[in-house]
Amino acid sequence: MDGLFIVILLIVIFALIFDFINGFHDTANAIATSVSTKALTPRRAIILASTMNFIGALTFTGVAQTITSGIANPFELNNGTTVILAALLAAIAWNLITWYFAIPSSSSHALIGGITGAVIASAGFGAIQYKGFISILEGLLISPFLAFAVGFIVYSIIKVIFKNNNLAKTNKRFRMVQVLTAAGQSYAHGTNDAQKSMGIITMALIVGGMHETTDVPFWVQLSCATAMALGTSIGGWRIIKTVGGKIMKIRPVNGVAADLTGAAVIFGATLFHLPVSTTHVISSSILGVGSSHRVKGVNWGVAKRMVVTWVITLPISALLGGALYFVLLPFF
Repeated sequence: MDGLFIVILLIVIFALIFDFINGFHDTANAIATSVSTKALTPRRAIILASTMNFIGALTFTGVAQTITSGIANPFELNNGTTVILAALLAAIAWNLITWYFAIPSSSSHALIGGITGAVIASAGFGAIQYKGFISILEGLLISPFLAFAVGFIVYSIIKVIFKNNNLAKTNKRFRMVQVLTAAGQSYAHGTNDAQKSMGIITMALIVGGMHETTDVPFWVQLSCATAMALGTSIGGWRIIKTVGGKIMKIRPVNGVAADLTGAAVIFGATLFHLPVSTTHVISSSILGVGSSHRVKGVNWGVAKRMVVTWVITLPISALLGGALYFVLLPFF
């Protein structure tokens, strides 16, 4: 069997593993609030999230094209298959580490950091397409602040509208609405996160001379959508516990505001073909809603730990990607 084909097959396998891990690592965030408020049972939440993730992943491909060619030119990449394999392994390793310690880290940061580090190790800083890279970085950095601000505003509006309503009755109604908002957030998650693996596989096909454009083949789209849906079905209960309960005490009205915010920001990024961290966006949405509700009710210690992890993810995954490139180079 041809050596290049074997490497590309390995990349496809690891990309699907990354999507699978992403499913139980990140999708937990999309349903955390609905589970913590008992709007949905864990089983129903996972079925809903898996279905909506799958549908979302089949809807768009713009983010995948950004991943394929935004950081480096796949048509001119030195030792491209080794670069991509190293990036994937770095992202998977960091995802598993943060999942083990129940820290809501960013799969997007990990993957983009891994690609960047491996590309630099392969061809130096000049191989990075800085216009595309900076655009991606801006999306990753701005989206959490935007989610915080929107979450604060959305919940402030809800407070004004329902200020004279009975709290128990209001929460009961919002618990039913939260089923829809959880579905919307899971759909938005699928439109953005599943595309990252699609972009990686398409990039590998181009590097291997098996594909001539940045358009995503349908079999790649379907495979990644399925892998993420399966990962979601496993569930990420360790992260649900952190996002859904440790940031603040979430009631249905808070959950609806956070879900609406998260879905809007993630889907907006998808329309602009920008990969964002669903973990950043959803956690920041909850922080914004919590700050609007009662600043002292937010566990800022947990928030601080998240921020530290968010900051270190990209450089650590870049170092991992670069190191793994040199480890793999003699073999591939």
